[in-house]
Amino acid sequence: MKKGKKHVDALQQVDRTNLYSIQEAVALMKKVNYVKFDATVEVSFRLNLDPRKAEQNLRGALVLPHGTGKEARVVVIAQGEKAKEALDAGADFVGDDELINKIAGGWFEFDVMVATPDMMAKLGRHGKLLGPRGLMPNPRTGTVTQDIANAVKEIKAGKVEYRVDRFGNIHTAVGKVSFTDEQLVENVRAVAQTILRIRPQTVRGVYVQNVTISSTMGPGIRVDLETLK
Repeated sequence: MKKGKKHVDALQQVDRTNLYSIQEAVALMKKVNYVKFDATVEVSFRLNLDPRKAEQNLRGALVLPHGTGKEARVVVIAQGEKAKEALDAGADFVGDDELINKIAGGWFEFDVMVATPDMMAKLGRHGKLLGPRGLMPNPRTGTVTQDIANAVKEIKAGKVEYRVDRFGNIHTAVGKVSFTDEQLVENVRAVAQTILRIRPQTVRGVYVQNVTISSTMGPGIRVDLETLK
């Protein structure tokens, strides 16, 4: 696949053999960003994990100090008082059976789904529809909970989910190019420190093998892990 001139120019400004401090990496990422829209910034971790082992199949969520730059649309599956709590907390859509049927029919105008535990049996019937889209609520990410109000508020405040892929990597958005350098540095550090904290005890050898930061369509810039601790 032929790369465009702007992409080639961006690549030439990045030393792929160098480990940049997180401050240097953020500044360089902004410098080589060539798209005209407010690009998303993503951090990627290559980890020494075997996702086939349950204890190494990492998944969870955290609230970024400065959010993601995008307010998520939250749908809540709940009944009665919990449904009222969801609405009061700022959920975009709230319902039970009728809303589940609407989603089963192909409606996906939302980014995150939260549910109370009692509704999971009904949602479970649609696992093949929701699972591949990453929309099935999960206790490990705080999206199956009785504390509906807090879950909604955290998501609206910039909560992001992370999940190891089949190659042992974790990728997550950490903001927008328009963020200040310090905001991006603090968001990346928050993700890195979470990943370091949840290192499985069964991992042998080097746990974090590589860290890169990039903007949408921009080149990956390698980050020195020591500057993220």
